[in-house]
Amino acid sequence: MESARIPGGLGLERQLALWAAAILFVFAAFYFLSSVLAPFLAGLALGYLLDPVADRLQTLGFSRLGASLVILTVFVVLAAMIVVLVAPVLTRQLTEFIESLPGYLTTLQGLLTRVSREATGDFVRSIYEKLGLPTTDASLDTQKYVNDLTGEAARMGGAFLKSLVSGGAALVNMASLVVITPVVAFYILLDWDDMVATLDQLVPPRHRDDVRAIARDIDRALAGFLRGQALVCLFLGLWYSIGLSLIGLNFGFLIGVSAGVLSFVPYVGSITAFVLSIIVATVQGWPDWRLPAMAVAIVSTGLFLDGNVLSPRLVGGSIGVHPVWLMFALLAAGSLFGFTGLLLAAPVAAALGVILRFMVRRYRRSALFLGPAAPGES
Repeated sequence: MESARIPGGLGLERQLALWAAAILFVFAAFYFLSSVLAPFLAGLALGYLLDPVADRLQTLGFSRLGASLVILTVFVVLAAMIVVLVAPVLTRQLTEFIESLPGYLTTLQGLLTRVSREATGDFVRSIYEKLGLPTTDASLDTQKYVNDLTGEAARMGGAFLKSLVSGGAALVNMASLVVITPVVAFYILLDWDDMVATLDQLVPPRHRDDVRAIARDIDRALAGFLRGQALVCLFLGLWYSIGLSLIGLNFGFLIGVSAGVLSFVPYVGSITAFVLSIIVATVQGWPDWRLPAMAVAIVSTGLFLDGNVLSPRLVGGSIGVHPVWLMFALLAAGSLFGFTGLLLAAPVAAALGVILRFMVRRYRRSALFLGPAAPGES
């Protein structure tokens, strides 16, 4: 039996094999080149976000080159102003934070040990007595577990931050982000319309309408997510950094800015702000509970605004992916491709969601789903 063949084209099996090979090639390329792709992906995302601005400038009489130069100039000026105003504070706080982190974690370990011993010693001893077990080592065992846990967390946290800042690869990646991203964004802005037209002409005419419909849906999903999430990051970064600084929390500005940047990856920024602010506030304010309470109130308010006001209004359901699947995509992509995978997870999940919904609609209209018509039906 011969394989299905499109007139003048390849057999169905060969087409499927070519598509599978192309997907495997892209997957392998991302896997092996993930460490150097971040500035190019950031430039691509920036050019995509600013393309409507370039189109607007063109309607005002600018050429595409002129519009791209204006946008690039404004971006560089704003970035330079931010670096001049913010970088010294961030650098100083980051240096102090790295130096202070081992001491903070050691102090936190002692506090947890004391609280655990006082709160659970009698409780654990009473349970041991009811079970007929010796009670002499009850509080000692609890203390040992707490010491082991916090000690391991301290070692891991200190090693991670030191490698993050002192590693040469991290510095190279940061420099490449600053230098390469604007250049890539400029060329993306300059050639965006030509690239879209070229890709459109490469699509077989018999599939062009379907591909264009899918591309429009993906464009709406990505635009809604990227632009909305960028505004969410800006608001949360300002909220956390200003709020935590006003209550006098050490490294509050650093924690807030870091959380705002990391909020582009859903859930990561808020978790970062919550954990770091609780650790610093607890150690800094002990035994007074007011500073930790204020830190929790600020972070919790930011989480509430993000989940109930900002994301529903600015991002909405544009990504079209259930939160559970989005979390899985983040973990899987981060495990496979590192930081580049985290950047790609949400946009790729949005695109795959659009494609999957299109395939489901086609399937529900197909003979495979509807089945043959019953006798007597037209």
